[in-house]
This record gives sequence, C-alpha cells and structure tokens, in this order.
Amino acid sequence: MTQPVPDGPAGPPAPSCPRHPERPTRMSCQRCGRPTCPACAREAPVGIQCVDCVGAAARATPTTRSALGGVLTPGPPVLSYSLIGVCVVVYLAQLAVPRLTELGAFVPFVGLEQPWRFVTASFLHSPGQPMHIIFNMLALWQVGQWLEPMLGRARFGALYLLSGFGGTVAYLLFARPPSSVLDLGDGAWFSGMIGASGAVFGLFGAALVSLRRLDQPLGGMLVLLGINAVIPVFAPAIAWQAHLGGFVVGALVTLIVAGLAAPGRRRWQWPALAAVAVILLALVAVAYSLADTSFVDNLPTS
Repeated sequence: MTQPVPDGPAGPPAPSCPRHPERPTRMSCQRCGRPTCPACAREAPVGIQCVDCVGAAARATPTTRSALGGVLTPGPPVLSYSLIGVCVVVYLAQLAVPRLTELGAFVPFVGLEQPWRFVTASFLHSPGQPMHIIFNMLALWQVGQWLEPMLGRARFGALYLLSGFGGTVAYLLFARPPSSVLDLGDGAWFSGMIGASGAVFGLFGAALVSLRRLDQPLGGMLVLLGINAVIPVFAPAIAWQAHLGGFVVGALVTLIVAGLAAPGRRRWQWPALAAVAVILLALVAVAYSLADTSFVDNLPTS
C-alpha cells in the first residue's frame, strides 16, 4: 500500500523587486545583487543587471564628441532626413494648394507685417520647377550626413535655421525699396523669394570651415561653391543674395561652435548662437527703418 510522503519545511519567500514591491522574484542583478523583476531586468554580457545599474553605468560613461564638440550619435542623420521630409511634404502641399506658395514666400514689402515669411520661405520651392527642390534636397542629403554628426543634431538644426534666416535677411538688405511713386526700386522689394538655398549654402559654409579646421582638402567643396556661384549668371531668377547671406551665417555659426568646442567654453555656444539671431533681427529692424515707403500708404485709392 502506497503511503503519501509528507511535505518538507517550506522555503523562505521570494524577495520583492525594489521598484515593484508587489512582485516577488528569484532573479538578482549581477552587479549590485539586489532582486529584480523581469520588467526591471536588462541583459548584460554576463547574466542580467537591474535598470538602476544600467543607468548608472551609462551616466558614468564619458560622452563621445567630435572635433567640433558635437555629440556623436550612432545611426543615420535623423535631422537631415527630417528636414528633407518636411520640405517634400510642403512641396506636395504647394502642388495641391497653389496659394500656399504666395502666402509663405518672402516679399520685403510685406515682411514687416508678416514676419513668418522670414522662416517659411526656406521650406517652399517653385512648384513649376521640380529641379529646384531636387537640387536643394540632394545637397542637404550630401552635406548633412557628414556635417550633422560633426556638429551634433541640436547645433546642426540651429545652423540650418539660422542660415535660412540669414539668407532671407540678406535678400531684404540687398533689395532697394522705392523712393517715390515713380520709382519701383530694383524690383526685388516687391518680388517673392522661396527655396532652401540659403540654408543649404549655410551648410556649404559650415562644411568649408569644418574641413579647414580639420586640415582636410578643400578642393571638392571649392569646386561645388564655384559651380553654384556661376549658376546665377545664367539663371538671373535665382536669389544669389540668399546664397551669400546663408553662406556667411553658416560659416559664422560653425566658427562659433568650433571656437567654443573646448569643455570649459562649451556652455557659451548657445548664448553666442542666440547673439547671431539677435544681430540678424537687428539688421531686419534697421533695413525697415531706413526704407521710407510711407508714400505708399498715402496714395489715393479708387
């Protein structure tokens, strides 16, 4: 006759996870030895570690930076691809809603009353000329995938936006406003300007400064700049003023970032970039203050 075997003494209860006391667990962190539940466990080269130890190790690991002070992040240049995606989406919206181009283009005559045009113009392209957006996005892709990791995503974004803004400001500065009802200026005061060329030329200027600082050959970039400098001669409709302004601002931004890349000076990078934005805004204010077009408001209406 078979007799049941009595149970032995019960073992100690399983300890609880420090983060989740309601979860008993038999697993423990290989680093600190504390119990850890499956939700807090992270795979390690040997065994598992708790999420707290993994976070502490990440904070203790020194940040890898480029020669220009940018934080090196693995993976594709996400911001460059995102900017390309935004421009393409906006271009498709322009094709669907033609009035969008008119509402977002920068025109010096209305820039003071509609300041958003200083920014929106850099994300618009000519709907009737697909090569306009193709060339700009190709240049952004080529330069961005090298420059974005060098500067870091945040500084690359600041470079792009400031260069685009600088190109628009330069277009305003070079536009001669009319001085009387019989004078239409040079025409640019009433002409719209669109395109990411100012921002792209800012990337060209940044790449040139970066290559020079890294003692890399400049031949390829100089040839690219030379080609783009000649194009406006054969295509007068191109806003060379935006190219020039974007290039100067892009080079200046990169000189600032590179000059303040040392650990003890890095905290001054963003205040210095903010100063660039303030200078551009001051130039806008001066340009409009010197443009006396009050006679336009006094013209008789029919």
